Amino acid sequence: MYSVFRQLAEKWLRIPPEPEPPPGDEASARVFRAAPKFLQYLKVMWGITTGFSFLLALVPIGIIIAIFADDGSYKGEVVAALVGVEVLLLAVLSGHALFRLALVHLDYEKRWYLVTDRSLRIREGVATVREITFTFANIQNLSVTQGPIQRLLGIADLKVETAGGGSGASAQQHQTVGLNLHTAYFRGIDNAEELKGLIAARMRGHKDAGLGDRDDHHAPVQELPAASLSFNAALEEVLAEARALRQAAAKP
Repeated sequence: MYSVFRQLAEKWLRIPPEPEPPPGDEASARVFRAAPKFLQYLKVMWGITTGFSFLLALVPIGIIIAIFADDGSYKGEVVAALVGVEVLLLAVLSGHALFRLALVHLDYEKRWYLVTDRSLRIREGVATVREITFTFANIQNLSVTQGPIQRLLGIADLKVETAGGGSGASAQQHQTVGLNLHTAYFRGIDNAEELKGLIAARMRGHKDAGLGDRDDHHAPVQELPAASLSFNAALEEVLAEARALRQAAAKP
Protein backbone atom coordinates (compact mmCIF):
# COMPACT_ATOMS: atom_id res chain seq x y z
CA MET A 1 0.00 0.00 0.00
CA TYR A 2 2.73 2.43 0.97
CA SER A 3 4.79 1.56 -2.12
CA VAL A 4 1.83 2.56 -4.30
CA PHE A 5 1.50 5.84 -2.41
CA ARG A 6 5.24 6.51 -2.82
CA GLN A 7 5.13 5.94 -6.57
CA LEU A 8 2.09 8.17 -6.98
CA ALA A 9 3.61 10.89 -4.78
CA GLU A 10 6.88 10.83 -6.72
CA LYS A 11 4.92 11.19 -9.97
CA TRP A 12 2.35 13.80 -8.92
CA LEU A 13 4.68 15.90 -6.76
CA ARG A 14 7.53 15.58 -9.28
CA ILE A 15 9.99 14.67 -6.55
CA PRO A 16 13.48 14.75 -8.12
CA PRO A 17 15.82 11.77 -7.91
CA GLU A 18 18.72 11.68 -5.47
CA PRO A 19 20.81 14.87 -5.63
CA GLU A 20 24.11 15.22 -7.41
CA PRO A 21 27.23 15.66 -5.23
CA PRO A 22 28.08 19.31 -4.48
CA PRO A 23 31.21 20.98 -5.93
CA GLY A 24 34.41 19.20 -4.99
CA ASP A 25 36.33 16.03 -5.60
CA GLU A 26 33.84 13.24 -6.29
CA ALA A 27 36.24 10.76 -4.72
CA SER A 28 35.91 12.64 -1.41
CA ALA A 29 32.09 12.73 -1.52
CA ARG A 30 30.36 11.11 1.43
CA VAL A 31 26.62 10.49 1.75
CA PHE A 32 24.94 10.72 5.15
CA ARG A 33 21.32 9.78 5.87
CA ALA A 34 19.06 10.37 8.82
CA ALA A 35 19.26 7.58 11.37
CA PRO A 36 16.49 4.94 11.50
CA LYS A 37 15.56 6.25 14.93
CA PHE A 38 14.79 9.60 13.32
CA LEU A 39 11.83 7.87 11.69
CA GLN A 40 10.74 6.75 15.16
CA TYR A 41 11.10 10.36 16.33
CA LEU A 42 8.92 11.58 13.46
CA LYS A 43 6.30 8.95 14.31
CA VAL A 44 6.28 10.03 17.94
CA MET A 45 5.71 13.65 16.91
CA TRP A 46 3.02 12.47 14.49
CA GLY A 47 1.31 10.56 17.29
CA ILE A 48 1.36 13.57 19.62
CA THR A 49 -0.11 15.97 17.07
CA THR A 50 -2.66 13.39 15.90
CA GLY A 51 -3.81 12.72 19.47
CA PHE A 52 -4.32 16.44 20.13
CA SER A 53 -6.27 16.89 16.88
CA PHE A 54 -8.61 14.00 17.80
CA LEU A 55 -9.17 15.41 21.28
CA LEU A 56 -9.90 18.92 20.05
CA ALA A 57 -12.31 17.70 17.38
CA LEU A 58 -14.17 14.78 19.03
CA VAL A 59 -14.33 15.59 22.73
CA PRO A 60 -16.58 18.69 22.34
CA ILE A 61 -19.02 16.74 20.12
CA GLY A 62 -19.03 13.86 22.62
CA ILE A 63 -19.92 16.25 25.42
CA ILE A 64 -22.77 17.75 23.38
CA ILE A 65 -24.10 14.27 22.59
CA ALA A 66 -24.01 13.34 26.28
CA ILE A 67 -25.93 16.50 27.19
CA PHE A 68 -28.59 15.95 24.52
CA ALA A 69 -28.95 12.28 25.45
CA ASP A 70 -29.65 13.17 29.10
CA ASP A 71 -32.17 15.86 28.15
CA GLY A 72 -35.51 14.20 27.44
CA SER A 73 -36.78 17.18 25.40
CA TYR A 74 -34.61 16.18 22.46
CA LYS A 75 -35.65 13.38 20.17
CA GLY A 76 -33.47 10.41 19.48
CA GLU A 77 -33.00 11.57 15.88
CA VAL A 78 -31.00 14.59 17.06
CA VAL A 79 -28.65 12.43 19.09
CA ALA A 80 -28.33 9.99 16.20
CA ALA A 81 -27.47 12.85 13.85
CA LEU A 82 -24.78 14.10 16.23
CA VAL A 83 -23.37 10.58 16.53
CA GLY A 84 -23.31 10.38 12.73
CA VAL A 85 -21.41 13.68 12.57
CA GLU A 86 -18.90 12.40 15.08
CA VAL A 87 -18.41 9.14 13.19
CA LEU A 88 -17.92 11.03 9.93
CA LEU A 89 -15.46 13.40 11.57
CA LEU A 90 -13.60 10.43 13.05
CA ALA A 91 -13.33 8.85 9.60
CA VAL A 92 -12.02 12.09 8.06
CA LEU A 93 -9.47 12.59 10.84
CA SER A 94 -8.34 8.97 10.55
CA GLY A 95 -7.82 9.26 6.80
CA HIS A 96 -5.93 12.51 7.24
CA ALA A 97 -3.77 10.99 9.97
CA LEU A 98 -2.85 8.01 7.77
CA PHE A 99 -2.02 10.34 4.90
CA ARG A 100 0.27 12.38 7.17
CA LEU A 101 1.93 9.18 8.41
CA ALA A 102 2.69 8.18 4.82
CA LEU A 103 4.19 11.65 4.24
CA VAL A 104 6.36 11.15 7.34
CA HIS A 105 7.82 7.97 5.83
CA LEU A 106 8.34 9.66 2.46
CA ASP A 107 10.00 12.69 4.05
CA TYR A 108 12.41 10.38 5.86
CA GLU A 109 13.29 8.49 2.68
CA LYS A 110 13.80 11.64 0.56
CA ARG A 111 16.20 13.31 2.97
CA TRP A 112 19.81 13.52 1.72
CA TYR A 113 23.06 14.87 3.20
CA LEU A 114 26.19 15.02 0.99
CA VAL A 115 29.67 16.29 1.89
CA THR A 116 32.73 16.70 -0.35
CA ASP A 117 36.15 18.22 0.28
CA ARG A 118 34.87 21.68 -0.74
CA SER A 119 31.18 21.91 0.13
CA LEU A 120 28.06 20.24 1.47
CA ARG A 121 24.54 19.81 0.13
CA ILE A 122 21.31 19.14 2.01
CA ARG A 123 17.99 18.18 0.45
CA GLU A 124 14.76 17.80 2.40
CA GLY A 125 11.03 18.06 1.89
CA VAL A 126 8.36 16.31 -0.15
CA ALA A 127 5.63 18.72 -1.24
CA THR A 128 8.17 21.56 -1.17
CA VAL A 129 11.68 20.31 -1.89
CA ARG A 130 14.46 22.42 -0.40
CA GLU A 131 18.02 21.86 -1.59
CA ILE A 132 20.80 24.09 -0.27
CA THR A 133 24.55 24.02 -0.87
CA PHE A 134 27.21 25.63 1.32
CA THR A 135 30.91 25.95 0.58
CA PHE A 136 33.25 25.49 3.51
CA ALA A 137 34.69 28.97 2.87
CA ASN A 138 31.30 30.53 3.83
CA ILE A 139 30.45 28.41 6.87
CA GLN A 140 30.89 30.33 10.11
CA ASN A 141 29.29 28.23 12.81
CA LEU A 142 28.47 24.60 13.60
CA SER A 143 26.28 23.59 16.54
CA VAL A 144 24.55 20.42 17.73
CA THR A 145 21.01 20.64 19.12
CA GLN A 146 19.16 17.83 20.87
CA GLY A 147 15.72 17.77 22.46
CA PRO A 148 14.49 15.42 25.21
CA ILE A 149 12.97 12.86 22.83
CA GLN A 150 16.06 13.03 20.62
CA ARG A 151 18.31 12.35 23.62
CA LEU A 152 16.18 9.35 24.49
CA LEU A 153 16.57 8.00 20.95
CA GLY A 154 20.26 8.89 20.66
CA ILE A 155 19.94 11.29 17.72
CA ALA A 156 20.59 15.00 17.24
CA ASP A 157 20.50 17.84 14.69
CA LEU A 158 23.65 19.50 13.34
CA LYS A 159 23.02 23.17 12.56
CA VAL A 160 25.19 24.83 9.89
CA GLU A 161 25.27 28.63 9.62
CA THR A 162 26.93 30.83 7.03
CA ALA A 163 27.74 34.54 6.85
CA GLY A 164 24.84 36.96 6.60
CA GLY A 165 22.30 34.93 8.50
CA GLY A 166 22.31 36.84 11.78
CA SER A 167 20.72 40.19 11.01
CA GLY A 168 19.83 42.67 8.33
CA ALA A 169 16.90 43.23 6.01
CA SER A 170 17.67 40.18 3.92
CA ALA A 171 17.63 37.88 6.96
CA GLN A 172 14.36 39.42 8.19
CA GLN A 173 12.79 38.89 4.77
CA HIS A 174 13.85 35.23 4.74
CA GLN A 175 12.39 34.73 8.22
CA THR A 176 9.15 36.43 7.11
CA VAL A 177 8.60 33.93 4.31
CA GLY A 178 9.78 31.04 6.48
CA LEU A 179 13.02 30.49 4.55
CA ASN A 180 16.55 31.09 5.76
CA LEU A 181 19.16 30.67 3.05
CA HIS A 182 21.99 30.98 5.59
CA THR A 183 21.03 28.06 7.85
CA ALA A 184 20.70 24.35 7.16
CA TYR A 185 20.25 21.26 9.33
CA PHE A 186 21.50 17.70 9.26
CA ARG A 187 18.39 16.44 11.04
CA GLY A 188 18.04 13.20 12.94
CA ILE A 189 21.61 11.89 12.67
CA ASP A 190 23.20 9.55 15.19
CA ASN A 191 26.78 10.73 14.53
CA ALA A 192 26.39 14.49 14.93
CA GLU A 193 29.73 15.04 16.70
CA GLU A 194 31.59 12.93 14.14
CA LEU A 195 30.04 14.84 11.25
CA LYS A 196 30.70 18.14 12.98
CA GLY A 197 34.37 17.20 13.35
CA LEU A 198 34.59 16.17 9.69
CA ILE A 199 33.12 19.46 8.46
CA ALA A 200 35.29 21.49 10.86
CA ALA A 201 38.42 19.69 9.64
CA ARG A 202 37.57 20.35 6.01
CA MET A 203 36.84 23.98 6.84
CA ARG A 204 40.29 24.33 8.39
CA GLY A 205 41.90 22.60 5.41
CA HIS A 206 40.10 24.90 3.00
CA LYS A 207 41.12 28.03 4.90
CA ASP A 208 44.75 26.87 5.13
CA ALA A 209 44.81 26.29 1.40
CA GLY A 210 43.27 29.72 0.83
CA LEU A 211 46.17 31.39 2.62
CA GLY A 212 48.61 29.86 0.16
CA ASP A 213 50.87 26.83 0.35
CA ARG A 214 53.23 26.81 3.25
CA ASP A 215 56.12 26.15 0.89
CA ASP A 216 55.47 29.48 -0.82
CA HIS A 217 56.44 31.38 2.33
CA HIS A 218 59.90 29.83 2.31
CA ALA A 219 60.57 29.77 -1.42
CA PRO A 220 64.09 31.00 -2.31
CA VAL A 221 64.44 34.35 -3.99
CA GLN A 222 65.14 33.90 -7.66
CA GLU A 223 68.33 35.50 -8.96
CA LEU A 224 68.09 38.16 -11.64
CA PRO A 225 69.39 37.23 -15.08
CA ALA A 226 72.80 38.52 -16.20
CA ALA A 227 71.29 40.99 -18.69
CA SER A 228 69.34 42.70 -15.92
CA LEU A 229 72.47 42.96 -13.77
CA SER A 230 74.45 44.60 -16.62
CA PHE A 231 71.65 47.08 -17.27
CA ASN A 232 71.53 48.03 -13.58
CA ALA A 233 75.32 48.51 -13.49
CA ALA A 234 75.18 50.85 -16.52
CA LEU A 235 72.47 52.92 -14.84
CA GLU A 236 74.59 53.25 -11.70
CA GLU A 237 77.55 54.50 -13.79
CA VAL A 238 75.41 57.11 -15.55
CA LEU A 239 74.06 58.26 -12.19
CA ALA A 240 77.59 58.61 -10.79
CA GLU A 241 78.75 60.67 -13.80
CA ALA A 242 75.73 62.95 -13.50
CA ARG A 243 76.52 63.60 -9.86
CA ALA A 244 80.16 64.41 -10.72
CA LEU A 245 79.14 66.89 -13.43
CA ARG A 246 76.71 68.60 -11.06
CA GLN A 247 79.41 68.97 -8.41
CA ALA A 248 81.86 70.39 -10.99
CA ALA A 249 79.35 72.92 -12.20
CA ALA A 250 78.65 74.05 -8.66
CA LYS A 251 82.34 75.02 -8.01
CA PRO A 252 83.21 78.79 -8.48
